[in-house]
Amino acid sequence: MTTSHWTRRHVLTSGAGVLSAAIIAPTGAAFAAAPQSEGYATVPGGKIYWRKFGSGGQTPLLTLHGGPGSSHNYLLPLQALADERPVIFYDQLGCGRADAPEADSAYSIQRSVEEVDAVRSALGLDRVVLLGHSWGALLAVEYLCQGRGKGVDRLILSGAMASIPQVMAGFDRLFATMPDGWGDKIHTLEKAGKTGTPEYAELVQKFYDTFVLRVPPSPEVLATLEALSKSPAYRVLNGPNEFTIVGKIKDWDRRKDLKAITQKTLITTGEFDEVTLDCHETLRDGIAGKARLAVMTGCSHLTMNEKPAQYNALLRGFLNEA
Repeated sequence: MTTSHWTRRHVLTSGAGVLSAAIIAPTGAAFAAAPQSEGYATVPGGKIYWRKFGSGGQTPLLTLHGGPGSSHNYLLPLQALADERPVIFYDQLGCGRADAPEADSAYSIQRSVEEVDAVRSALGLDRVVLLGHSWGALLAVEYLCQGRGKGVDRLILSGAMASIPQVMAGFDRLFATMPDGWGDKIHTLEKAGKTGTPEYAELVQKFYDTFVLRVPPSPEVLATLEALSKSPAYRVLNGPNEFTIVGKIKDWDRRKDLKAITQKTLITTGEFDEVTLDCHETLRDGIAGKARLAVMTGCSHLTMNEKPAQYNALLRGFLNEA
């Protein structure tokens, strides 16, 4: 199933006008119903951009987007939950409409953890449900393992991990499942220093189409990809692509510390998620709080974009259960 030749680092120039509009405002009538506000908040290193939807009386949902280096836009389907509670999105430093310092020193796991506290303080979020996807899940796990979970009522982790080395081991297994020797071809080209060739780009795209996004990208996803292509955070923290993690997060591992997480937790993944099932099982089995794992069939990493109604139904059921 094609995704119109999108990549995590490059977006077709022909879509730039649409993408710019999508970054400024959400698309679709479904996103217009909930009351909304927006603004900037000062965090360590600069200012971030935030958006708040809904005004219901239930505990606010604070979302942490992935990347590292993307933007909040691809998470906008979660606005469907704003009929019952405020849903808050923000662009992390170096992402989307936030400030983007050029110095590599501006980007670290610890600064991002402190950013979460700064956002909560700025928006008066004494009590929250915390949701992290991908890198955002890493950030949520680190935040709670540091004992910063006061007022975090529940936790949602999607496309998640407790260890980057475990993620990397999963990538190796996924390469082995790719047809026609594609995985071996990717590694051969890497060893030959041919990562800038069209052949390598095509093979990387096959990986993304299988394990990252299995449907054509929505305007919200395209807006996130454009933001990612401009962000220094992806290169500094992650590396050149999804499966070559050589940045500052490469050695991160909290598998031994998960008992610090005592919140009731929902863990979600896709059947074909690039973050393999064992990574999610490690979280389920290690978290001290009651943790449940849900696998969405036919989905990969961006489950909230592939099957938004099903994803939101999972979240709504978890949020409303006793």
